[in-house]
Amino acid sequence: MGLCRMLAIAVLIACAVPCASAPQAATQSPPLDRTVLPIAATPFKGTMGLRTKDSTPSFPGNVTAPAGAPNVVLILMDDIGFGETSTFGGPVPTPTLDKLAANGLRYNRFHTTAVCSPTRAAIITGRNHHTAHTGAVTEMATGFPGYDTVLGKDMATIGAMLTLNGYNTAWFGKNHNVGDWESSQAGPFDRWPTGLGFEKFYGFIGGVANNWRPALFDGTTPIEPYLGKPDYNLDFDLADQAISWIKMQKTVAPEKPFFVYATAAGHAPQQATPEWIAKFKGQYDQGWDKMREETFARQKRAGIIPADAKLTPRPKELPSWNSASPREKKVYSAMMELAAAHVAQADYNLGRVLKSIDEMGQTDNTLVIFVVGDNGGSGEGSLQGVFNDLNIVSQSHETLEYLESRLPDFGTWKSSNLYPVPWAWAMNTPFQWTKQVASHFGGTRNGMVISWPKGIKARGEMRTQFHHVIDVVPTILEAARLPEPVVVNGVTQHPIEGVSMMYTFADAKAAERRQTQYFEIFGNSGIYHDGWFASTTPFRLPWSGVGTDVDVLTTKWELYDLNKDFSQADDLAKQNPEKLREMQVRFYAEAAKYNVLPIQTSAAERFGEGIRPSLTGDKKSFTYTAGLKRIPEGASPNIKNRSWALSADVDLKGGDSGVIATQGGLLGGWALYFEKGKPVFSYTFADGSNYRGVATDAVPAGKHSVVMNFVYDGGGIGKSGTAAVLVDGKEVAKVRVVKTTPFRFSTEETLDFGEDTGTPVDLSYDVPARFEGKLGKVVIDLK
Repeated sequence: MGLCRMLAIAVLIACAVPCASAPQAATQSPPLDRTVLPIAATPFKGTMGLRTKDSTPSFPGNVTAPAGAPNVVLILMDDIGFGETSTFGGPVPTPTLDKLAANGLRYNRFHTTAVCSPTRAAIITGRNHHTAHTGAVTEMATGFPGYDTVLGKDMATIGAMLTLNGYNTAWFGKNHNVGDWESSQAGPFDRWPTGLGFEKFYGFIGGVANNWRPALFDGTTPIEPYLGKPDYNLDFDLADQAISWIKMQKTVAPEKPFFVYATAAGHAPQQATPEWIAKFKGQYDQGWDKMREETFARQKRAGIIPADAKLTPRPKELPSWNSASPREKKVYSAMMELAAAHVAQADYNLGRVLKSIDEMGQTDNTLVIFVVGDNGGSGEGSLQGVFNDLNIVSQSHETLEYLESRLPDFGTWKSSNLYPVPWAWAMNTPFQWTKQVASHFGGTRNGMVISWPKGIKARGEMRTQFHHVIDVVPTILEAARLPEPVVVNGVTQHPIEGVSMMYTFADAKAAERRQTQYFEIFGNSGIYHDGWFASTTPFRLPWSGVGTDVDVLTTKWELYDLNKDFSQADDLAKQNPEKLREMQVRFYAEAAKYNVLPIQTSAAERFGEGIRPSLTGDKKSFTYTAGLKRIPEGASPNIKNRSWALSADVDLKGGDSGVIATQGGLLGGWALYFEKGKPVFSYTFADGSNYRGVATDAVPAGKHSVVMNFVYDGGGIGKSGTAAVLVDGKEVAKVRVVKTTPFRFSTEETLDFGEDTGTPVDLSYDVPARFEGKLGKVVIDLK
């Protein structure tokens, strides 16, 4: 036997691979198992002989989405009431949303969780918010499974599911799903968007963004795109980024479907460009009571709500419009104009994205799911509205005179404004209450529009089935003809808890498939089952900030028959106590099933950093150097409610200016900086109070030691203190800080060294204010 023949036999025996001279009959590939992700690699389909000429190459096939799978655009707006947009009868024109509704379906019984992070965790996982470890916003996490914000590997997001099934995926805008202690550049990044399976992220990690000067990330890299661009605006930037990404994706891989998750405006700060603000001048002078009546009438005329629906009365806790003075009305009307401009501007920019998709010929097979708010209109702005929305956390108050003085700055980078609570209530027409109140539809009922020309024949129709935000993920999977994954990246998955809404696409009268749904935020609780709804009577006001020590087992409950009562107007608890008892028992069964327990009624107190894991731990001394910046508050030394000191080594040229160290910004924070050679310590409180100590003389050129020593008076939280600045051991400036921040300087602004980002702590300088001398080490010591 020849050597070649012998070697060939040996190779065949060893490798069990067909020889080039003995081709095998073609076999049909088995269907892909998409329940285990990543999908298993396809076996080698070529042949391997002893020599290249005896062999046939074959590359492993790329994973592709099912043939004809649609592009998907998932849009989630922020703090938008059911009766806010023109699409659902509201006073704010939203032509982009109107057009989508005319070419698709409106849903008038769709629900969210009543608060931001919980809704966002549910919409990307298809699991209830407590199942997804997000029973409150991430800055308020507590050490219980339903509230710790630690989303597990057993709950893959829709981004991961689609990426591993052959989609390109991107997330633009707000995140607010990363734990406070995991939000720094030290990570871990596995719960950031790119760690959750999204290939592209461009947006902000926290819950708030200054639209003029946002703290953005591209992936996990912090960026400041506003620097040197005085006209920069986040809405326009996000739209530009999304359009660019989609164009690139469809140009390079035209057959590959894309998934875009876009989160849009509405949340404080309610900011817009001057051009958009001007469009709404004088449009809301009729006030919230009249506006609510006008919205209700439009909703009935358009068939958005049933003909027999009732307009729920104004809660006794809210003032009437007529009770406001002319001065108050001027301020309140201006705040509503800003809110409307903010939403209308976002609608315009979302329209730009959808227009670009249309220009690429992709509209017909693009599924757009537009959820109009992650909760109802926000009642966190106090009864008179706020220039700085963090006043609710700091338990501070802005006077009417202060608001009047700041009117020119409303909507600019200097503000974080939010309209008065009664406007939020009006935006939630016809329902009771607002954001945070999970027991009532003013907090949880949000409009939704779905458009998919290829997949939905109906145009401009209403759907009335009861659904919840956890139903979005299974709807996308069914539309893409993808199964729910059982294993993802080697981890067995917790079952998806939502149900697909696709059954409603072709049948307006289809029996609803969601029979039961619980609700709970800050102890305000509710349960839906087969047309009935039971709920706690709200026991804390959303604008109060503070929690309560109410016993949730003895608090009052209400009962509604939603088959006859669209708006929760008629409480039947006294007439039907047996039904109420049945619903209460069902709620606690659901609460136990989905990790709602223990029910917690605390609120702003949870913002304190000491109750969560921390990168700072028990350390008392921290050393930094110039150029370190964008360190979030949850990963910074906690200098609040205590004495502390900061020391820095500097080498001055003479007459130097610039920041040594700063935390927070114009709406709350502190800074140690030089102003033409003079050291300055500045402290700003949430209500606009600023305390600034400035040295009398400039420090001469050369090397110096600069120390800021803060002595806290004690006696509780948020109390007074005294800051002294010393140069080479000699006191050169001193200032009494009457009000200090008790819980949080900012949910967006950061700790920076050698420069400032975002906004300055006072208006004597502006960012980036890079230190002009040489900055050595900076040490913060907690006393």
